[in-house]
Amino acid sequence: MKRQLFGTDGVRGTANAGPMTAETVLKIAMAAGHYFAPTSGTHRALAVIGKDTRLSGYMLEPAMVAGFTSIGMDVVQVGPMPTPAVAMLTRSLRADLGVMLSASHNPYQDNGIKLFGPDGYKLSDQIEMEIETLVAGEKAVTLSAADKLGRARRLDDARGRYIEIAKSTFPKGLRLEGLKLVVDCANGAAYNLAPKVFYELGAEVIPIGVDPDGFNINRDCGATAPETMRQAVVVHGANVGIALDGDADRLIMVDETGTVVDGDRIMGLIATSWAEEGRLRGGGIVSTVMSNLGLQRYLEGLGLALVRTSVGDRYVVERMREEGYNLGGEQSGHIIMSDHATTGDGIIAALQVLAVLLREGRPLSEVSRIFEPLPQLLRNVRFAGAPPLEARSVIDAIKAGETRLAASGRLLIRKSGTEPLIRVMAEGEDEALVAEVVNDIAGEIERAAG
Repeated sequence: MKRQLFGTDGVRGTANAGPMTAETVLKIAMAAGHYFAPTSGTHRALAVIGKDTRLSGYMLEPAMVAGFTSIGMDVVQVGPMPTPAVAMLTRSLRADLGVMLSASHNPYQDNGIKLFGPDGYKLSDQIEMEIETLVAGEKAVTLSAADKLGRARRLDDARGRYIEIAKSTFPKGLRLEGLKLVVDCANGAAYNLAPKVFYELGAEVIPIGVDPDGFNINRDCGATAPETMRQAVVVHGANVGIALDGDADRLIMVDETGTVVDGDRIMGLIATSWAEEGRLRGGGIVSTVMSNLGLQRYLEGLGLALVRTSVGDRYVVERMREEGYNLGGEQSGHIIMSDHATTGDGIIAALQVLAVLLREGRPLSEVSRIFEPLPQLLRNVRFAGAPPLEARSVIDAIKAGETRLAASGRLLIRKSGTEPLIRVMAEGEDEALVAEVVNDIAGEIERAAG
């Protein structure tokens, strides 16, 4: 059976269309609950549901609750919460399943479903396929008897629990006093808790992106649009800018000069600090094929490895677990620190960076300037219908680009797992050549797509 629902990060689509209708979400909840619910004993199966601030969350959350309770699973609803917080609470509450309703960095009209197992980790491809089989009706889902239906309740102190967990990852004996921080919450899931984490550790906090209205999540703010944060840092004379995305599992930072610090630099900075302290496990870090060659060369100079995976933070996590690494992530800002969390956590990653600043007594502009990234260019080409990657003109353009870059760079062409986009990325030592290669290939894809 071919995957129809799950992409690189759960199920995602336009709200009230495709898979993101109340009907389909109800079926997904029934299928996932059936898969994870115990088949014997007196244990009451439990699911934890969190969400971000999208309008469609009001439609999808009740559908999820109905699906779970219909097969006899109890539900704890935690309201707007970061994705990593839902993963943590799934483990903390000894739940059988965790759900985050979010389309992460996408605009408000999209929504998605991220599922976590009892261990707080995202599901494997195999389990996702089992759930798809149940949704498709190829296997029966057993409904509960009337006296065995599940119950739903809200956890009122969920935010406080996560705030304390996040603060506990910051080194004891250190405080953020003397630091002025701009914290951009993308009008998303962390809007009412992220500023509190930094404030309670002693920082002066200037919060932005903390007025969600159901429509403005990620709009001109957050990790995918850091310009608003960058300007606020400069205007307020802040030491650091911290930008999260809609579900707060990404982090992009800005130094005191207004220069953006991306996920590659954040990973390199944390890896350097942890290696010096003897905390880095695995002899390096795990990242994706998108990470810059500059990071790879920098780590190799320290005797550390950069292990690459397919794009998607869950693939990074899988490799980390398989090979014993405790740090990994993506250039886009997913930073996974398995000593502290089971998935990307923008707030906890920011705390690790701030700890380095305090210990070294230097600004972010200095401590983050650890390597010079190679020129890298990414273009996204939207398409309708089948991805046009099999067209002869596209294949020829890709081969020509690979030949031109040769050993001095890299070329990566891939279909997005969350949107109808072909991503064309190239990097190399010659910036002009990189731009030519990307534009040539993107142009051929656009022509082939019609």
